[in-house]
Amino acid sequence: MSDFTEPLASILRPKNLDEFVGQRHLVGEGKPLSAMIALGAPFSLIFWGPPGVGKTTLAKIIARETARSFIELSAVSANKADVKKVLDQTKEQKTLMESYQAPVLFLDEIHRFNKAQQDFLLPSVESGQIILIGATTENPSFEVIAPLLSRMRVFVLYPLKDEELLLIIKKALKLLKIKKITKSSQDFLLNYADGDARKLLTIIDNAYALYANLKLESLKNALQSKQISYDKKGDEHYNIISAFIKSLRASDVDAALYYLARMIKAGEDPKFIARRMVIFASEDVGMAQPTALVVANEVFEAVMKIGYPEAQISLAHGVVYLALAKKDRGAYDAYFQALADVEKHGGLAIPLKLRNAPTRLMKDLDYAKDYQMYKPGKDEKMESYLPEKLQGKKYYLGKISKIKR
Repeated sequence: MSDFTEPLASILRPKNLDEFVGQRHLVGEGKPLSAMIALGAPFSLIFWGPPGVGKTTLAKIIARETARSFIELSAVSANKADVKKVLDQTKEQKTLMESYQAPVLFLDEIHRFNKAQQDFLLPSVESGQIILIGATTENPSFEVIAPLLSRMRVFVLYPLKDEELLLIIKKALKLLKIKKITKSSQDFLLNYADGDARKLLTIIDNAYALYANLKLESLKNALQSKQISYDKKGDEHYNIISAFIKSLRASDVDAALYYLARMIKAGEDPKFIARRMVIFASEDVGMAQPTALVVANEVFEAVMKIGYPEAQISLAHGVVYLALAKKDRGAYDAYFQALADVEKHGGLAIPLKLRNAPTRLMKDLDYAKDYQMYKPGKDEKMESYLPEKLQGKKYYLGKISKIKR
């Protein structure tokens, strides 16, 4: 049994960037957060990424390393009054102190604040009264109001790699005074964690507390124990939405409705479900049934206007339609093939005949020369308008109707 009085994840939480594991694109030498901390000049930002990848930890490190006080609120439980209390206190301090150091206000799950609550933060962020660090698992473009988003930088965090999780396992073993674990236990932990350090440390903590070892059987039993708490917005959130999309893709109406019901029962944000349906309509249904995008957008509009509980009916309507629709990923695949060529070749020269020629000089340089619009009824092979280097390249392989241009 463990002698520790606080969770393993709390004990092992890194206190500086040297101890931090993962997100090297942000915290590596010369990277944005390292540079910001070295300058001692933090700015308001948003961490966007899945659970258990270091969002809260990085916020605390930024505050500690830049000598700022740290105030933590969760948008799940905090209301406008809680935020106002913090802002009033900091405003008073700013007025009284000659050398004012704006504190870091960390707002977890910032996407759960409504427009009015987010608007309330604007003046304090703009004036430098606080350094606002928001954390979200949802796309900030959809969930954070534009005025606030424009005053903050967004940093994307990714699931931890296996080699990074192994480093955390080693730290946990050292703390628990366990010399080593079997390969099967290690693989089980990596598979279960799925890039989430908090999940990893929670199961280690529970297994050791229950069985005083990390044998494979102990880990499996601990996972089944009621003492394990599941993060509904973490593991289940991503598992269920994955099952939902795959059911739609397979045209399994019953399974898609079941996973929809699971998400709604768990309190999933209806806008999140509707957005995924809009994406699915273009990505997976595509040209096979173009009206799917119209239906999905109308479902999204309905969700925005009426909310729960009535919105569940509109969501179910859209799910049945999308599941039964024919599927074609041709447009999706074609676009990303074209994008790959853009990334590979860069900005290839636009053919002269396709360029705009609003001035005499441009016409003299042969801009728009030889360009002719296709006339109705003219039946000839369509010429390629691609740059010279890509002539003859085919991205979209689906059926193309004869368009008179």
